[in-house]
Amino acid sequence: MERLKHIFQLGLKELLSLARDPVLIFLIIYSFTFSVYTPAKRAVMDVVNASIAMVDEDDSEASRAIKLALLPPMFLPPQSITFDQINRAMDTGRFTFVVDIPPRFQDDIARNMKPETQIITDATAMSQAGRGPYYIQQIMMQAVRPFWPRAAEPVNQPLLELNSRARFNPNFEQSWFVAINQVINNISVLAIFLTGAAVLREREHGNIEHLLVMPLRPYELMFAKIWANGLVVVVAAMLSLFLVVKFAIGVPIRGSVLLFLAGLVVYLFSVTALGIMLATLVRSMPQFGLLAFPVFIVMNLLSGGNTPLESMPQFLQKVMMFVPSTHFVAFSQAVLFRDATPAMVWPDMLKMFLIGSAYTAFTLSRFRKMLAAVQ
Repeated sequence: MERLKHIFQLGLKELLSLARDPVLIFLIIYSFTFSVYTPAKRAVMDVVNASIAMVDEDDSEASRAIKLALLPPMFLPPQSITFDQINRAMDTGRFTFVVDIPPRFQDDIARNMKPETQIITDATAMSQAGRGPYYIQQIMMQAVRPFWPRAAEPVNQPLLELNSRARFNPNFEQSWFVAINQVINNISVLAIFLTGAAVLREREHGNIEHLLVMPLRPYELMFAKIWANGLVVVVAAMLSLFLVVKFAIGVPIRGSVLLFLAGLVVYLFSVTALGIMLATLVRSMPQFGLLAFPVFIVMNLLSGGNTPLESMPQFLQKVMMFVPSTHFVAFSQAVLFRDATPAMVWPDMLKMFLIGSAYTAFTLSRFRKMLAAVQ
């Protein structure tokens, strides 16, 4: 009980030290508010309000139907330009798409001549350029259908009809995925940086020497930093999940919040130990930043949050199984999106705990060596 009391009191000291650091307080607030809201609402990869122009060389009822069919929210109202204005308009970046309707367009459709139209795309807008031409093609096919005499005739009817249903995100709202992914990433980066900064702050301010003259054990110092900084991340993440993700952005939280909280605590047990371990390898805050950022970038890009783990090389998949963020991403998406039960996600929680135990054991040995070097 005496050791637990020491860990608790040292944790309170960590919280007071953090409260006196305005830079870290600002980082925590920013990471779980603006850093979550802005990418979810602004970094949209789908076709939304794309600028489009139309060169109508036919001036027919069919071409006007196409123009009226290109509607928000995918496209802005189409602007009419002439053929000789296309290059100038694209060079100056006025439009993302330009649709060129050829002469005798409606007559060729009526005679089943299959006229060709041209869609000119500004490929510097990569996300919209990839999806936009397909959307425009589908809209044009529907718009000219009344002018095609053979539209009602069955042509090459497939033996099987594919009927797709999207589950968990039926309208393919990208902001849902981006918001949750930002919270997951910010949990990782803050857990690493807060615990690492706490260790280095003690060394730079000379507090380590004062603590070493007290009857304290190295594991008491380490676990105090883990629970104190982990508590800050837990509170900030849960507030962000409700206030920013659910209410401000409008992402439905379908799963159990208590189950997510339990998995978050297990994950922080491992990732905070990782932050302390990185801090024991360096001597100053700039060195810690140079070491921690590559580690976080690897965790962010290869944990399955941005790219499915199955699409990575087999060797890389096996390596990432020893990184706790891989299992936390799978756990979080299963709970928050698919309403997974404890029976479905306990393997991920167990793997996070085992990896965290290994990290903690290694970190404790490194922490003891660091304290011995200070003495």
